[in-house]
Amino acid sequence: MAKIAATEAPFARQMLMTGLITRVLEDRGKPAPVLIRGLALSYYTREVYFTADIDLAYVDGDALDAALRELDFVKKGRYWIHEGLDMAVEAPASGLAGENAPRETVEIEGGLRCLVIGLEDLIIDLMNACKHWKPAVDCEMAELLIVRYREELDWAYLERRAALPENDTLAELRTLKDREAP
Repeated sequence: MAKIAATEAPFARQMLMTGLITRVLEDRGKPAPVLIRGLALSYYTREVYFTADIDLAYVDGDALDAALRELDFVKKGRYWIHEGLDMAVEAPASGLAGENAPRETVEIEGGLRCLVIGLEDLIIDLMNACKHWKPAVDCEMAELLIVRYREELDWAYLERRAALPENDTLAELRTLKDREAP
C-alpha cells in the first residue's frame, strides 16, 4: 500500500492496485479478476484515455468483496472506495463473454500482475456502446484502437464477435477495417 500511496501517476497507481487485488485473490486460491472498460482502454491507448476508477470483471463477487475489504476499501453504492488512496473500484461484470476470450497478462513492478480484457473484446465493447448509447468518446476510441493495432488484431475473432446477435456491429467493424490509416 505504501508503494501505491507514493506513486504519483494515476495510471501506475491504478495498475498497482489491480495487481494487489489480484495477489490477494490468488493468495486465497481464487482466479485473477479481469480489468475491463476505462482502465483497460487506458492501458491499450498508452494513457491517451484517462479513467478515474478501476473496473473489474469477476465471477465470485463475495471473494472480490472480501479482498477489497481486506485492502481497506469501503462499499459506497456500486463502488468500493479507498479514502486514503482516493481510489474507486467497480465490478460491473460477473464474467466475460467466452471462457476462452483472449486476455493479456501485464507484469507490474514488485512481482504483481493483472489480467486485461483482450484488445478485440474491448473494441467490441466500445463499438456496442458507440452503436447503442452513442457516446462520441467510445466511437473515437474504437477507431483509434483499430488504427493503432490494425496489423496485430485477430480479424476473424473480431468479425465472429461482431456478428453475434447481442453485438450486431459487423457492418460498423467492416467500415472501420476498410478505412485507410491516416
